[in-house]
Amino acid sequence: MSKPADNTPKPLPPAAERALREAEARRRAASQVELAKEVDGRNGPEPTRFGDWEKNGIASDF
Repeated sequence: MSKPADNTPKPLPPAAERALREAEARRRAASQVELAKEVDGRNGPEPTRFGDWEKNGIASDF
């Protein structure tokens, strides 16, 4: 005879809880970064947002 599955989550160790809090703080800090305004730059999204230079649908690595 098998026991029913117990789906209750186990409590996390203190080190894991601390790591989760630190990661959340880093995510909040990263989302608050404000980019400097570019003078006479191109319109639209940042052209280097994926690590490539993209213009008119053509991407090139740099």
